[in-house]
Amino acid sequence: MKKALIYLVVFSLITFGCEQSTKKDGLKESAEKPSENNKELRALDIETLQSELGIEGKEQNGQFKVTVPQNDLNVTVDGFKIIPPMGLGSWVAFAPTSEQPMLMGDIVVTEKDLKPVQQEVIKQGLTITAIHNHFVRNEPDVMYMHIGGMGSEKQLAKSVKAIFDKVTEVRGVNPSSAEKSAVENSLDTKLIDSILGYSGTMNNGVYKITIGRPDVKLKEHGAPVSTFLGFNTWASWQGTPEKAAVAGDFTMLTDEVAPVIKALVENDIEVVAVHNHMVNENPRIFFLHYWGVGSAEKLAKGLRAALDKTGVNNSK
Repeated sequence: MKKALIYLVVFSLITFGCEQSTKKDGLKESAEKPSENNKELRALDIETLQSELGIEGKEQNGQFKVTVPQNDLNVTVDGFKIIPPMGLGSWVAFAPTSEQPMLMGDIVVTEKDLKPVQQEVIKQGLTITAIHNHFVRNEPDVMYMHIGGMGSEKQLAKSVKAIFDKVTEVRGVNPSSAEKSAVENSLDTKLIDSILGYSGTMNNGVYKITIGRPDVKLKEHGAPVSTFLGFNTWASWQGTPEKAAVAGDFTMLTDEVAPVIKALVENDIEVVAVHNHMVNENPRIFFLHYWGVGSAEKLAKGLRAALDKTGVNNSK
């Protein structure tokens, strides 16, 4: 009986040791297995993109972006003229993935453009990921159509060109070729910078501040989505210290949405849209458009209160 008990104990110890060794080996094997998201990104052929689009663009960290200012649209909101730096520009960006290039963009459309342009997007094999407003009480009404897709550089560039050409065809003018406008700006930009903790650039009377979210490692189709690709919070200013206008966009994680809205509303800044820009992103991201008119100092403090509800402090 004693012998049998000893054999049983020895067998159990050997078995337990083998199981532990197997588990450890299994963990090691799992840790060493390459993740799908860690595959090397395939470099973009920017020369082909530039050639097929026929539009000058900007390259940043291997990504490529073209912007088409909507100079032909005479838009006003609450007596303020909305020019491209205030958020009236179409753009499309291309980013490398481990396979085919990825495209994402935002096309400004009027009520007249909306139907034919979205038909062209579908015809070109791209997807529509959002349609929304940036403003309220704007005359004329404008909408923003987000698009996405994957394919070869030549294919994607040809599709984007067809979409921009459709806008020109419907309006009867190339938006970027129309005369540029400027707006009044006598704001104390240093004061705004000191309150927000960020600085910006002046363009035709509009002072724009762009704030990234490097605290969030956002991916779409397994590829990183950067500030350059539209993953950012921004604020565009015009007017005087006593009567300024600010328009912009907040990028938010799901648990930031309610606190940001509350902070803006409590500081007399109007929330005019809450929506998505992407559909396959990870983690899930929401975007919020706002509009404020009043004392520049008060507006800046309101925006700072909303920024404090997000993780942007980690990006400084």
